[in-house]
Amino acid sequence: MPVVKYLRATEPLWHEWDRKAQKCGLRHTVYAVNGDQYTGEWLDNLKHGKGTQVWKCTGAIYSGDWQFGKRDGYGSYSIPDPVTKEYKKVYTGWWKNDRKCGYGVTFYAVSERYEGEWSGGLRSGWGRMYYRDGSIYEGQWLADRPSGQGMLQLPNENRYEGGWKDGKKHGPGKFFYLDKGQLFEGIWAADIPKCGTLIDFGRDEAPAPTQYPIPKV
Repeated sequence: MPVVKYLRATEPLWHEWDRKAQKCGLRHTVYAVNGDQYTGEWLDNLKHGKGTQVWKCTGAIYSGDWQFGKRDGYGSYSIPDPVTKEYKKVYTGWWKNDRKCGYGVTFYAVSERYEGEWSGGLRSGWGRMYYRDGSIYEGQWLADRPSGQGMLQLPNENRYEGGWKDGKKHGPGKFFYLDKGQLFEGIWAADIPKCGTLIDFGRDEAPAPTQYPIPKV
């Protein structure tokens, strides 16, 4: 009786290579085709855990937490200075799904910085912004703009306290003209005071009071 022989199925060699290439746990530096490099922990072939990523195109560095291939957790993002080539921090704080989310500090150019909450990569929640001209805004943010209640202090210490919308004074608010010793309290719309009252406020201590006091009603 004839015997039928079947060829034993052989596994392609690339299957073995692929198993050896699977990344899980702590690994040495892995280089991408475009020159980017990552050193740190992996899970199921994705960056997961603690690790540092260097982007070849920009020279930027992220060092911190990863979740399934995306920045997620606490970490810092730095870029090289175009002149000195020294690294300077751009953002330090919390991330979610590869975007800034939670509390963090961002450093802008020329001494500007933001300290506060983020959502989806945008300033949202409570935060304090230091501007290059010396002004400071502290209050609520929405979609990267002051919105809600907040205070803006100018370099001459005059300040506005009240409502904001889309980055502009909006709603009930008070403007303290400390240099003149006056206070305006009223309603604002798109940065323009619409109606209100102006009274003397700390006139005796003001460095440059008006020539005549405002009569009391």
